[in-house]
Parts: sequence; C-alpha cells; structure tokens
Amino acid sequence: MASTRRHFLQGTALGAAALPGGLAQVTGKSPNDHIQFATIGIGGMGTGDTESAMRVPGSKLVGVCDIYQGRLDRAKEVYGSGLYTTRDYREILSRKDIDYVIISTPDHLHAPLSIAAMEAGKDVYVQKPMVQKWEDGLKVVEAARKTGRVIQVGSQRVSSVVYQKARQLLQSGAIGELNMVEAWWDRNSAIGAWQYSIPLDATPANIDWDRFIGGAPKREFDPIRLFRWRNYQDYGTGVAGDLFVHLFSGMHFVTGALGPNRVFASGGLRFWKDGRDVPDVLLGLYDYEKTPAHPAFNLALRVNFVNGGGETSGFKFTGSDGVMTIGNGVTLSRLPKEKNPGTSAGGFDRATQALILAENRKKYPPQKTDLENGEPLANERWLAPRGYSDQDEHHANFAAAVRAHKPVTEDAVFGLRAAGPALLSNLSYYSRQTMAWDPINMRVKA
Repeated sequence: MASTRRHFLQGTALGAAALPGGLAQVTGKSPNDHIQFATIGIGGMGTGDTESAMRVPGSKLVGVCDIYQGRLDRAKEVYGSGLYTTRDYREILSRKDIDYVIISTPDHLHAPLSIAAMEAGKDVYVQKPMVQKWEDGLKVVEAARKTGRVIQVGSQRVSSVVYQKARQLLQSGAIGELNMVEAWWDRNSAIGAWQYSIPLDATPANIDWDRFIGGAPKREFDPIRLFRWRNYQDYGTGVAGDLFVHLFSGMHFVTGALGPNRVFASGGLRFWKDGRDVPDVLLGLYDYEKTPAHPAFNLALRVNFVNGGGETSGFKFTGSDGVMTIGNGVTLSRLPKEKNPGTSAGGFDRATQALILAENRKKYPPQKTDLENGEPLANERWLAPRGYSDQDEHHANFAAAVRAHKPVTEDAVFGLRAAGPALLSNLSYYSRQTMAWDPINMRVKA
C-alpha cells in the first residue's frame, strides 16, 4: 500500500489568519494594542480557555468570576494578586475596560449569561453547547443580531487546519459522492466520565449556591451536583451536549451541512451508576437531506464512557470513490477504479452463460490484475504541524474578529445548528421517539 505523509503549511488561508504571527495582517492593528477580557466560570474548561486566550498576542486577562471562592483564590495564585475577582458576573459586565468575556459555566447558564453580556456591549466566547435548550438558541441568535456583538462558540474544530484540509478534500471530490459519515468519542476513565474531585472546603460559605442554580430547579446545597454538574440534566446536556456537539460542529464545517432533518438516539446508563441521571453510552442516527452543499447522507455518532480500550475519537467519511478519516490528521484512502465489473451469470443455463461471458471478454479484454501490475492503493495522510493547537487557533480567530469587529465561522447560528441536533438526541433518548428538526429555521418540527 502506497502512503504519503505531509505536514500542513502554517500559511494556509485559515491558519495564517488565525496563528499569532498572522494576527496583525488580518486586523490591520498591532498585536500590542491590548484587548482585555474576563472569564466567567474558571473551572477546568474555563482555565483552559483562559490560557489559550492569553497566548494570543495583545490579549490581557483583567477579571475572573466564579461562584466558588477556591477558584477565585486559585486565579489570583496563577494570574497575580492584583487580578479582579468576583462571584457576581454582573460586576464583570458593568466594567467598561473589558472588551469580551469567556463564558465557561455549566450549560444551563450559557444562554442567559451570553445574552446579558451582549446586551452589556461585550463580545462573547461561550463554551459548547451554546445553549442547554434549543429554544434558548433562538434567543441567543436574536440577541447577537440585535446587539451586533461578536459571539463565538467554543468547538475548536471549526478553526483547525486539519478540518480545513478535510473540507478542501471533500469539496474537491476526493472520495466521490458522500453517502455516510461515522464519528465516535469513547472514554474509559473516571475523570473522562466526569467523576471530578470535590474540594474539602465546598461549603455554603465558600459557594454561591443560588447563583449556581440560576433558572434550574431549586435544590438543597449539594457540592456533588455543583462540581459534577455534567452528570445531571438540571445543569448539563449529557454526552450529547458535551461530545456529540463537537462531532456535529466538525462535520458541519467539513461538509457545509446545516443539520439533519431526522434524529434518533438510543443508549443507557451501563456502568457509571453514581447517582447521575444521564446515559454513559449513547448512539445517534441522523438523516441529512440533499442541499446545494452536499448530497443526501446518513450520520452515525457514538459515545461510550465504558470503552475498555481507552479513549479514542475520530471521523470516517465514506464516498463512492474512497474513504476519508480524521484523527490527529487526515487520511485519504481510495481503491483503484473498477475496470471489469464481472458478471452474475452463474444462475443461467450454460448457453446463456457462454454468451454473457463472451460479451464480457469482448468488452473487457483479459489483463493482469491490479496486484500483478503492482498498482497500489492510493493512501495519503496530512498531519498538523508539531505542537499545533486548534484551541489556541480558535481563540486567535476570535480575538482577530473582536479587534476587527468581523463575523466568525462559529457564530450563534452555527452554534445552534450544531447544538440543536445534539439536544434533540437527548429528547429522542428520553422520549424513545424519533425527532424531526428544521435545520434552516433551527427549530423542532411538529
């Protein structure tokens, strides 16, 4: 099997614009002109987002908000004792020196905080899924339209040079006509299954419990529900909102798809029976109708938190002429074109068989097989540059858009079109019904 390995050039159309060295070229402003931001919700993902944002030249962290005092104390340990900290996000939004906010809170707070931030004149980087309920997505879209603020959702694959290359290959017809996409994200660890540590000082004195609850159902103080919020429908969106949404985002970027018209999901709670009320195994099937961007195709998604083989994730795009897979790079595999389709004459009488075989030999004269000719399978692989981070690039893209006040790829509309089918996967799972989705108007169909 022939195989070629290539590294992406950092000067690709997307990469050059997003990498720190290309920032001034895109915006026309010097990276030394600071844009200032604050992070609302500085847990694990919030910290990662903050670190990526700080690596963008010209970006400065000026404030942090969290409802747990221990995280505010930690932020000052890491970023300096002069850092402004608060438990009340409204204090962040009232500051005139903040250009944008990173919202890395539990899912149920994404929509209200994003809308409040845009109405306060701030640009927004909000973690995926953009909303906990699809109906709230329309409110976020409207707030972005009304305020004119830049909002970007934190599914970094849409900024990745890996996915850009996959998109280019698919659009060039490298695998022929697309007919099916498969994607998966499996794990087999306690942390991967959201068994996060509970701090010993998690007490009502150190936690603003009511602010955490927000619009969720009222409950008595329970630090497990706070620090492991992804395990509960009240605050999270399960594996569909946490991981399916990444897969939808990446696939929509590659194919240009707006979303499926039919959704069905199945699964169950198979192993992590720790009080959570969301499944740890989820399978989804989706129908995508033909559009000007792509032919009709089917999508199959899987997340398994009980995968004994360890963590693995990827994509497989199947077409009429080949297969494209995405992992830490892009691999393209194509079989040689079929030269003789053969016959199915075995069920006929001998005379008819002879006539069919003679006609086949006439049309396709006997020749050596591909293996005898030494013709290899076409197999090419592209890899990102060593040390490349699509999350850093996603933040750099966002910072460039904030500077120039220009649209981003993963705006509120894109974010809802990725979140919508993920959230419908949950609705399908719990109702045991197939759901109908309108990907253009971004709403459930009756």
